[in-house]
Amino acid sequence: MIIAVAVIVLSVELTLVRDQLANAWRSLYSANWWWVLAAAATAMASMHFFGDIQRKLLRSAGVRVHQWRSQAAFYGGNSLSTTLPGGPVLSATFIYRQQRMWGATPVVASWQLVMSGALQVISLTLLGLGSAFFLGAKHNPFSLVFTLAGFIMLIVLAQAVASRPDLLDGVGVRVLSWVNYLRAKPSDSGLDKWRATLAQLESVNLSRRQMGVAFLWSMMTLVTGVATLLFSCFAAGGKPSLLGVVVAYVAARAVGSIPLMPGGLLVVEAVLVPGLVSSGMTLASAISAMLIYRLISWIFIAVIGWVLFFFMFRTEADVDPDATTNGEGACEPGKS
Repeated sequence: MIIAVAVIVLSVELTLVRDQLANAWRSLYSANWWWVLAAAATAMASMHFFGDIQRKLLRSAGVRVHQWRSQAAFYGGNSLSTTLPGGPVLSATFIYRQQRMWGATPVVASWQLVMSGALQVISLTLLGLGSAFFLGAKHNPFSLVFTLAGFIMLIVLAQAVASRPDLLDGVGVRVLSWVNYLRAKPSDSGLDKWRATLAQLESVNLSRRQMGVAFLWSMMTLVTGVATLLFSCFAAGGKPSLLGVVVAYVAARAVGSIPLMPGGLLVVEAVLVPGLVSSGMTLASAISAMLIYRLISWIFIAVIGWVLFFFMFRTEADVDPDATTNGEGACEPGKS
């Protein structure tokens, strides 16, 4: 059923963007193919770092998963997120189910999704902040500094909670007691469930080194993303400034995260073109670079994800992750 819906939605989307695809195809004829290949390589490298963040965070909780399996799941989740209406929700559900099948508890799987998302927000904020400073922004940067500091504090707090969940036990007992008093229930109502949740968090042992590696990998997803856009500009014959490309990329990523259209369709394009023009490109070359970039970073990557999803995950639709055993071998790839 999900395959049929995906085919219908993708067919409609391809119909809507057929003019852009035709222009992109014509642009490729005159593009420098070496730079196109370089852009494709960095786009795939970015996906590699994304998938490895997931694997490293899960490893800190004692969940072992093969790298190729983690990469394939992230490709599939990315395709769901960027090509279907309501894609981010479908993607999060899909990734969550995969992690449960790998042996992650509900709390650990949810923690991983939140932590990886927070790392991305921090990395993007840091990249934008650095660009603003290097460009000599005249506006007061303190709001960005406080935003970044707030995100870092959340990460530190999350690590502390994951490493010492017992610290929350006393707080939880008091809150439950207060809530139960208002609900006229026994003071220990729900206490067993609360402590069972904390027990799941005790499996997480995220060291500072592991956190540092995860953050570095998160930054590398952005570095390779910027490289993909920069190489697309070179393929189109443009010679933009590096900082201008970084600013255009950060702006496009920011608006692309708003779930208005699948893959940020039309919204990302509307931000990228003026951003690339501001970086020193002509309007014609900026449009060509944008089309090459979107053809690679969106369509090419999404196609890979759908192929992997079809061959590796479509038969797992009826698998109940809560009925599997813990560990990497909870469910063999491609078997239900």
